[in-house]
Amino acid sequence: MPSADKKPKTLYDKVVDQHIVNEQEDGTLLLYIDRHLVHEVTSPQAFEGLKNASRKVRRPDCTLVTVDHNIPTSSRKNFKNVDEFIEENDSRLQCSTLEENVKDFGLTYFGMGDKRQGIVHIIGPEQGFTLPGTTVVCGDSHTSTHGAFGALAFGIGTSEVEHVLATQTLISRRSKNMRIQVDGELPAGVTSKDVVLHIIGIIGTAGGTGAVIEFCGSVIRGLSMEARMSMCNMSIEAGARAGMIAPDETTFEYLKGRPLAPRYGSAQWNKAVEFWKSLASDEGAVYDSTVVLDGKDIIPTISWGTSPQDVAPINGVVPGPDDFEDESRKLACKRALEYMGLTAGTPLKDVVVDKVFIGSCTNARIEDLRAAAKVVNGKKIASNIKRAMIVPGSGLVKEQAEAEGLDKIFVDAGFEWREAGCSMCLGMNPDILSPRERCASTSNRNFEGRQGAAGRTHLMSPAMAATAALVGKLADVREHVVTSPVLAKVQPKVDIQPEAEEPETEDELDRVLDQPADNEPHTNTSAGGSSAGLAKFTTLKGIAAPMDRSNVDTDAIIPKQFLKTIKRTGLGSALFYELRYKDGVEIPEFILNQGIYRNSKVLVVTGPNFGCGSSREHAPWALLDFGIKCIIAPSFADIFFNNTFKNGMLPVVISDEAALQKIAAEASAGREIEVDLINQEVKDAEGNKLAGFEVDGFRRHCLINGLDDIGLTLQMENKIRTFETKRTLETPWLDGSGFLKRGKNGGATMVEAAPLPKTNRGDVKNEPLEW
Repeated sequence: MPSADKKPKTLYDKVVDQHIVNEQEDGTLLLYIDRHLVHEVTSPQAFEGLKNASRKVRRPDCTLVTVDHNIPTSSRKNFKNVDEFIEENDSRLQCSTLEENVKDFGLTYFGMGDKRQGIVHIIGPEQGFTLPGTTVVCGDSHTSTHGAFGALAFGIGTSEVEHVLATQTLISRRSKNMRIQVDGELPAGVTSKDVVLHIIGIIGTAGGTGAVIEFCGSVIRGLSMEARMSMCNMSIEAGARAGMIAPDETTFEYLKGRPLAPRYGSAQWNKAVEFWKSLASDEGAVYDSTVVLDGKDIIPTISWGTSPQDVAPINGVVPGPDDFEDESRKLACKRALEYMGLTAGTPLKDVVVDKVFIGSCTNARIEDLRAAAKVVNGKKIASNIKRAMIVPGSGLVKEQAEAEGLDKIFVDAGFEWREAGCSMCLGMNPDILSPRERCASTSNRNFEGRQGAAGRTHLMSPAMAATAALVGKLADVREHVVTSPVLAKVQPKVDIQPEAEEPETEDELDRVLDQPADNEPHTNTSAGGSSAGLAKFTTLKGIAAPMDRSNVDTDAIIPKQFLKTIKRTGLGSALFYELRYKDGVEIPEFILNQGIYRNSKVLVVTGPNFGCGSSREHAPWALLDFGIKCIIAPSFADIFFNNTFKNGMLPVVISDEAALQKIAAEASAGREIEVDLINQEVKDAEGNKLAGFEVDGFRRHCLINGLDDIGLTLQMENKIRTFETKRTLETPWLDGSGFLKRGKNGGATMVEAAPLPKTNRGDVKNEPLEW
């Protein structure tokens, strides 16, 4: 509830302060997590860790599970169960493993036979599971979507997924406050997707690093909830930890009647709304940085390169290296043009498109489909378009669209009408681009190979993607559609779905859980890795591999086709796969394929923003499996930076360019370097200091002593329990309700956390930091 502290606070600061279970002198926080969303790709290793340590899920009532990333989006008319329906062995294994874990831990699950199944960041808000003022996490970077409700929502890695499942908390630190204010009115044809792409183009993919962005201003207030979700969804593409928008009447109206929201009109609803209204940033609250934009300056915007910051207005031209002053941007531009098959100076409207994808957690809601249908109604896609896909974000979105006849509009125009899933957004399923095919896409990332090996992605709004499908080229929606409020300001409000009936019997419960046909184990049970302690990291001496690249994203570190695993190990051979291999044969020029660098223990990256993109912990797993335990770079993406520590790895920030070049020179010469965490120094082979660095006290302490975060946190059981008691009294609507009830006796259950194994407890008993 609102703090008695009179100091003006931002929305972010209020939500953080209300969720602190414990705070240490060095600023390390133990945050309580209200809502945890789980899917098939980043959870199997987490559940395996729980089983290995004999731990339970602490709050099943605060956990919601679905499949979305690598399921097929083909017709489910003949669907019986996952084992028979999914053809790809690795995808089937991940999904059946999830169903096994759902049964073992008693979790609520929307499976492929349930119409409520869908993309995890669409079903959370749709069900009212996402609420203002909450903390929301998921093993997916686009968890930032939920910040549209005034929630602090962010992506986490698999180790943290396990941590939340076991403790319902996370170890964290405060982020900076960044405000992006967009005032005025948007011109006709401009949507929230254009606004956020415009913003990323201005501040860059590292512009929000270390910060939580609060979007505000008259343009933001004028957006619908679904448009706000698109904005917050892509805040991660600006490098931010999260994006947030203060809840208001638009928010409350959206939540009315949602199955997992407080019942509208009840005393609990009224109390909740009163609390939600108090969350808005106070007058006079201080921000670390502010960006102010005028809505009238934004026109339909698309991406041209291989980073979300590579954007331009649709009436512009493809830029060239000389259009950038920064040398790293010049080099990145040259690489992007080569990959995208574009020539500098080409008008964007002359670029021919092969495929069109309308879907993803960014733009697969009912309003997105309505906007696209308005563009294509009564028309046909261009003859050169090989494939145009509409992929609804959930079964309920699909049902609503069909009730409005949108499916018929799309099919008549030549589009494929698909089932809910992530689909071509990341191409972990059969929906992918062929090499060098160009796609007009409503997704959130245009990294190399994101939608398929050597595929070329242009990001844009649903209306713009629909227009590209009709024209066969990148096109300006304003030139092909009569101006309409649907494309100009606020899309119509989403229709509220009827509340689902609660399962009354075990048979009905099984149907909701979408259980496999038999009760036998479906997967191997030897998934590697657990959270039961890490190797100590004190000093590391070895060969360092130099890498002169900026914005190295997680798709480059480990492409998505290698994410279909239920293990933490065995990914080293796929590290930097697209850079290391061509047609399965090593590329001699790539550094890790050369001589002594095959045994590198350190990676020295001279460009900024290493590890941007996904929250997938597979990136540090791949580096670690190859043998790299330390990455030195001028800056890191927030989630990747955090994930490395969770795996006993050390990311070293060297912002001094001269010092970084000294280290890179040693690496290029093939000489060993030493990384000394105890003294926080990087040295050459003779022990001479090359640079100093800093690691915050708690992380340094844990690495040096090889401490297990979960074990440490379970020592705080009394504080966690006290927090939960207070939470139930002050915000009772956050405890499980509706169809999150579990078991024959009904009612949400809270499972006691298993005690810390003695081997771990002995390791930390006498450590100096009180935790």
